[in-house]
Amino acid sequence: MSLRTPQLLAAAIAAASLAACTASSNGGLAADGAVCQPFAKTTVATGPAPPAPAAMTGDPAAALDDCLHRWGYALAHSSDDAQPVANAVLAACGSSLSRWNQAALATAPAADQAPSLITGQPTTPLGEHFVYAQSRALFYVVQARAGKCASPPMRDGVPTGLVN
Repeated sequence: MSLRTPQLLAAAIAAASLAACTASSNGGLAADGAVCQPFAKTTVATGPAPPAPAAMTGDPAAALDDCLHRWGYALAHSSDDAQPVANAVLAACGSSLSRWNQAALATAPAADQAPSLITGQPTTPLGEHFVYAQSRALFYVVQARAGKCASPPMRDGVPTGLVN
């Protein structure tokens, strides 16, 4: 064994310890920022405008998704379990969910129950909107935590760029 072997071994142990610390702070996994999604742009630059994001075109479903995304990333850094944080995200986006439901009722009268295309259980369109919003809220919270994604810019305690 050469004189450098103990030094290399010590360096390898130190590197492994450092990697373990980084992984253990994120539930045993290292963060992967590649899972983070950028926020939809809500301002238009001068010159030829690119196509507006769906959330800005009056699509209430896209506006809800944008709200869930922004609030999910903003609240994900809470130390609470993911499900209560996702519930808070959904509460913050309740008005967006209501607008989506109102738009759905305006285009088609309230439908009777029908089988869900996902579960086969009896459901209604508005019920499916709620289930969708719940699952997306949880997804964004977990995604932000897994990727250690940055929170959206905030102003007066509200994520900037929310489309109403």
